[in-house]
Amino acid sequence: MIYCVVPEALADELYDKLTAYYAEDDNVKVIIDRRREERRRGSEAGDQGQRQVRDRRRARVPGEFPAIDEPAR
Repeated sequence: MIYCVVPEALADELYDKLTAYYAEDDNVKVIIDRRREERRRGSEAGDQGQRQVRDRRRARVPGEFPAIDEPAR
């Protein structure tokens, strides 16, 4: 499913046009973005300072690679 999100400020101008344009495509849904504020709030969330950003990449193996001899030219 593909969502075509129209900002509320442009909804009067674009929503009907985009809905008509994508009417035959069942994989596209035109929606209006009606959000008023950010969902993540700093101090009101209650867990201020508790969020951790973690690196999900695999840790590197300790040590170094052996030296590579250059081939003769």
